[in-house]
Amino acid sequence: MINPKTRAQIKGFLEGWVDLLIKDVKERSSDLKATEFRPSRSFSKDGNIKPFQEALLPEGILRINEFERTLSTKLGSSYEECAKLIALQRFPVVERSYTIEGQVSKRAIEEIEKIANDVGTNGRPKNYLDLVKKVISIKDNYTEVRRRVADLYLKDEDANEVFFEIKSPKPNKGQCVEVIDRQLQIHAIKKAEPPKVRTYFAMAYNPYGDSRSDYKHSFSLNYLDMENQVILGKEFWDFVGGPGTNEEIIEIYREVGQIKSHDMLDQLALDY
Repeated sequence: MINPKTRAQIKGFLEGWVDLLIKDVKERSSDLKATEFRPSRSFSKDGNIKPFQEALLPEGILRINEFERTLSTKLGSSYEECAKLIALQRFPVVERSYTIEGQVSKRAIEEIEKIANDVGTNGRPKNYLDLVKKVISIKDNYTEVRRRVADLYLKDEDANEVFFEIKSPKPNKGQCVEVIDRQLQIHAIKKAEPPKVRTYFAMAYNPYGDSRSDYKHSFSLNYLDMENQVILGKEFWDFVGGPGTNEEIIEIYREVGQIKSHDMLDQLALDY
């Protein structure tokens, strides 16, 4: 459950975050009025000429479209900050963009590379936890320094550690293979397996429905161990904050949306 203090912190963060997005889109937009149309352009260094959209849609609607794309691109950072604020209620150590560094056996590094290549060629591992055990069991006298960054890091009162990569719920093949490499390297650095050290590919929501069985994204299903490697939607938020957190955080986003909706429309679409 999200307590009143944390709820206020999240709302304040999200309102400021939305304001910055509005400001960013306005600064990147032209000086045209909302009802005017963008003139034809023969060159764009950013590659953002859209002649057919710009011919049909006035400036105000184009700004709204650009705002939505910007918001979608940057939404992941909001999940990380909200998850951090919620986790601080329950975990003694919580950090975003947490860096882990240590010596790793060269043979273990080679094995991780082999695993990632095999997954990329043949599909998902049968059991991610077996791969973790295999990697941390490899030891030799030759090591290299390895450094990895987790989007969110938690440590509980028993010193158990959890490392999250919070990514799109529709990753491409490359992202799936890369996350296996990064997660296994974390275990190799820590030289520990669950429950002492856990690594998850966290998806903040399920785009296919409420149930895990509804999830159908082909790249995830083909290249990730969904049972042991992926924490999906409600599972993630309830892990971070306890039962009911998923519904509460969505409601907070909805409240902020209702508060900021007039600003979005007035400043971007209506020139107010």
